[in-house]
Amino acid sequence: MNVISSADAPGGAPGDAAAVLAFVERSPAAVARHDRAAWIALFAADCVIEDPVGSRPHIAGDRRVIERFYDTFIEPNIIEFRHGRDYVAGLQVLRDLSLEIRMAPRVVIRVPMYLVYELCREGGELRIRRLAAHWELRPMLMQLLRCGIRGLPPALALGWRMIRLQGPGGTLGFMRAWRSVGTAGKSAVIAALTREDPPLHPVADAKIIAAGNHVTLRIGGAGVEGVFQAVKQGASLLERHCWTQVA
Repeated sequence: MNVISSADAPGGAPGDAAAVLAFVERSPAAVARHDRAAWIALFAADCVIEDPVGSRPHIAGDRRVIERFYDTFIEPNIIEFRHGRDYVAGLQVLRDLSLEIRMAPRVVIRVPMYLVYELCREGGELRIRRLAAHWELRPMLMQLLRCGIRGLPPALALGWRMIRLQGPGGTLGFMRAWRSVGTAGKSAVIAALTREDPPLHPVADAKIIAAGNHVTLRIGGAGVEGVFQAVKQGASLLERHCWTQVA
C-alpha cells in the first residue's frame, strides 16, 4: 500500500501554514460567539459541508444552504472545541479534536472527531471550499439516549428543526451516517498498516473513527507520526492519505 504524505498535497506555499491555520481558527471562534454572519462568510460560494461524513452532503448553490445548516446544528447549542493536534498541508487542514455540545443545561454530548478543512481562494481571500467532519453518529445518539428524560426535549427539538429546515429528505440524508464501515473497516485499515514495510500502527491514545466509508486514525512507527485516512471500498483501501506536517 502506497501511503500518500501530506507533503504531497497541492496548494499553498510552505510559509502559508500559519495564515491558513489562523483562517481556519476563525470558524470555531465564530461558533463560540454564535456569530452567524461571520461563520457563514467563511465559506466559498460553491462549498460543500459533510457533517458527519457519510450523511448527505450540504452542497451550496446559494448562502441559504449554509444558513440552514447553521440554524439546524449550531445556533441552538453551546459548542466547545477541544483541540489536539493540527496538521497543515497546503490549503488543507486536519484538526484532531473533540466537541463538547451543550444541548440543554444538563445535557452535554462529547463527540470525538477529525475535522478536515479544504480551502480555496475566492476574490483573493481564503474561503472554506469543503468542510468534512469525521465523527460517528451512533455513539453520539447513544449518549443522548443515556441522558434519559433530560435528553428528550433537546432530541425532539433537534428532530423538529431538521424536518423544518432540512426537509424530510435532508433528515433522512443525515441519518445515512448511521451506517458506516464500522469495526470491520477499522480492523481492515489497521491490518493493512501493519503490513507496511516497516509497519505502522495506531498510537496508544488514538481514536479510530469510521464515518461512512472513511476510516481515520492517528498512527506512529517507521519515523512517522501523523493521521492516516483511507476510504474502504470492498476489500480495497482507496484515497489513502497520511497527514504528517504538525502545525
